[in-house]
Amino acid sequence: MANLPDKDKLVRNFSRCLNWEEKYLYVIELGNQLPPLAETDRRAGNLIAGCQSQVWIVLRDAGEGRVEFHGDSDAAIVKGLLAVVFILYHRLTAQQIIDLDVRPFFAELALSQHLTPSRSQGLEAMIRAIRSRAAQLA
Repeated sequence: MANLPDKDKLVRNFSRCLNWEEKYLYVIELGNQLPPLAETDRRAGNLIAGCQSQVWIVLRDAGEGRVEFHGDSDAAIVKGLLAVVFILYHRLTAQQIIDLDVRPFFAELALSQHLTPSRSQGLEAMIRAIRSRAAQLA
């Protein structure tokens, strides 16, 4: 996550995008900044059901109650959305992840209204999976 901006910078960067195309390109750029996912983590247990694309998400205990995120997707925009979700949950505890509703952030970033229905469903599946896995760590 070292290459990814924090939540505040993410919001500022999105506000500088003049149109949806620029936001779309920025989301893809964020996805490209995710570190590669280990091949051992590309297994059925980490695959997210409900996404049209293949999406793998791994949550690990990072110590001091914090959760560490790893993930990947075979679709560039979905990988970027995954990066945005990881930014929003970064440095939170498992309980804070369970309690935080990130959906308003997607509305604030003006992403919600520009996603296709299948991508919106996939995003929702990613959020549910992260919260469920955080509950297992809590």
